[in-house]
Amino acid sequence: MKILITGGTTFVSKFTAEYFAKKGNEVFVMNRGNRAQPSGVTWINCDRTDPGDTLKENFFDVILDVTGYTQEHIQKLLDSGIRFNDYFFVSSSAVYPETNHQPFTEEQKCGKNSIWGDYGINKLLAEQYLTEHCPGAYILRPPYFYGIYENLYREAFVFDCADQNREFYIPGDGDMKLQFFNVKDFCRFVEIILDRCPTEHIFNVGNNDSVTIREWVTMCYRIAGKEPVFKSVDRSVFQRYYFCFYDYEYLLDVTKQNELMPDTIPLEEGLEEEYRWYKTEPDSIYRRNPYMDYIDSNLR
Repeated sequence: MKILITGGTTFVSKFTAEYFAKKGNEVFVMNRGNRAQPSGVTWINCDRTDPGDTLKENFFDVILDVTGYTQEHIQKLLDSGIRFNDYFFVSSSAVYPETNHQPFTEEQKCGKNSIWGDYGINKLLAEQYLTEHCPGAYILRPPYFYGIYENLYREAFVFDCADQNREFYIPGDGDMKLQFFNVKDFCRFVEIILDRCPTEHIFNVGNNDSVTIREWVTMCYRIAGKEPVFKSVDRSVFQRYYFCFYDYEYLLDVTKQNELMPDTIPLEEGLEEEYRWYKTEPDSIYRRNPYMDYIDSNLR
């Protein structure tokens, strides 16, 4: 297939580009060239908000839109004159208001989530514009992505704490739950949709089960060959000062995904792979939040 991937230089878009290139597809990545390009792809030097004639009359079997965050992003791409068969948009679980009944299902009403604010609203407006102008497009709503090329200081923060033999400062008793989705499973699911052409076009995607913070941290330490010693932090302390996730628990219902792809990578197996990669690429993190500095100055 001839595939266009928006972005292509960080985390999900980079992994996706290399995954499909290794499968023998002709992969193009569209970005402004601010970072190194992935291997095995063709680079299209283009700002998606001002594509000009760069994409005009180009045809792709599939567009994988990993970096669409606003209605403008979708509108400018569709108005560029580009031609395609299938369009996949990576949206977000942030389109579900936190007041909805959980687990969130695809049929629930979407709207503002007070935790995610404009990010969720902009993703929702992008979804709505795409559905109106390209009704055959597929919309995927993930929870937290993880895996190789992760560029946010999440798993890497815990790995660093383990490698430095640090005590781990955990919100409350660590019972808040997190739901994850491996980038490799994302690519597998796209392949399945392309093969099966389901009538459903909006899918929650993610692992079937969630894990508590305590369980997740324990996995990360165990992978690093360590056992965590937990220090409980009062929930009145703003969680993002010292921990890598907001104080927000939610669960996506992934029944429709499971009907097409019943198996996902076990979380600990995926974390092991990420840890091995991170140990070879310790400078890959886009921004290292100063969690340890805050802990050392205010909590120890």
